[in-house]
Amino acid sequence: MKQSQLFTKTRKEVPSDEVSKNAQLLIRAGFVHKEMAGVYSLLPLGLRVVNKINAIIREEMNAIGGQEVHMSALQDPDMWKKTDRWEGDAKDIWFKTQLGNGGELGLGFTHEEPITNLMKNHISSYKDLPKSVYQIQTKYRNEVRAKSGVLRGREFLMKDLYSFCKTQEEQDAFYAQAQQAYTNVFARVGLGERTYMTFASGGMFSKYSHEFQTLCDSGEDTIYVHEQKGIAVNKEVLTDEVLNDLGIVRDDLIEKPAVEVGNIFSLGTRFSDALGLSYLDASGVQKSVVMGSYGIGPTRTMGVIAEVYGDDKGLVWPKSVAPFDVHVIVLESKEGADVHAYAEKITTDIEQAGYEVLYDDRPLTAGAKFADADLIGIPMRLVISEKHMHNNTVEMKGRTEADARVVNASEICSLLV
Repeated sequence: MKQSQLFTKTRKEVPSDEVSKNAQLLIRAGFVHKEMAGVYSLLPLGLRVVNKINAIIREEMNAIGGQEVHMSALQDPDMWKKTDRWEGDAKDIWFKTQLGNGGELGLGFTHEEPITNLMKNHISSYKDLPKSVYQIQTKYRNEVRAKSGVLRGREFLMKDLYSFCKTQEEQDAFYAQAQQAYTNVFARVGLGERTYMTFASGGMFSKYSHEFQTLCDSGEDTIYVHEQKGIAVNKEVLTDEVLNDLGIVRDDLIEKPAVEVGNIFSLGTRFSDALGLSYLDASGVQKSVVMGSYGIGPTRTMGVIAEVYGDDKGLVWPKSVAPFDVHVIVLESKEGADVHAYAEKITTDIEQAGYEVLYDDRPLTAGAKFADADLIGIPMRLVISEKHMHNNTVEMKGRTEADARVVNASEICSLLV
């Protein structure tokens, strides 16, 4: 990708209507565009980051047997009325619309009801279980106060997986697999050391659910971290009973602000009972399917990475989710030498070795290019000048490294590993 062909531009000024760090940096660097409060469009660089997060999520969900689908965002009220989530406690979350020929539809904020209804066509026997199905899809929630940039939106991307099992024991076994898969996801996107599996209320479905909370100074949640065990407890369930269940004491916990990046729930038979999802067991007895629900927000994850790693110069992306692996910056020759030809050859060699390159070929000053490189936050920067061309070298510098090093052009790919 030549930067001169990238239609998006960076901005020096901080957006006047944004107070959150993630939105300020993502907008200034040209990763997202704010449409309105709580609604952001993904621009080319932002979409590349989200696609890489999604790819990691897909690999981990597929590894535990998840099968990907894509379901409709438009929702029929009839299903949701059966679970009391059309006019019940969830009624304020909905975006609802009137059909031109009469009737009402909603824009889905989650998919327990429709996936349960869909699976009635595919589950009838114990031989059909267990199964797990997921999607990565846009969700809509009528937040009263959309704030915190892409961390809390009215329109956002979610990975939601649903499990279908014969028994609670089978569900518990899958739940444990999902816990590990989530731990793997957050480790792979660069948040592993800051993200804790956090015990939270299980509501009516089970004693506990689990949130995955990432430590973040601007986080709206408060968690209590047991650093030695690598777990945490949500403030809302910090009781003597919970501490006793977990075998920990209050004095070993440290209060921290955090952002929820994922959650997993056992659903029991609440939805299968309400919507008639059942199976015949080996004895021919009709039984309700036991379910679970598992969510991750890819766009929120991008925002959390921006929050926790961004610095006073701009974004800092972990290698696994960066929009490009390498940022090649060409400094214009004062003597008219064809530095670009040398830089393009190096870029081609890097790309043929399997790396993705953003090539800054723009006729700007070195200072302007370096400022943009800091703002965009690609992990590795290669600077190429006329002097480097004559010496068959490049200047190599990591995004957070204080000093650059000059290396031979033939060494670049081996040093990028």
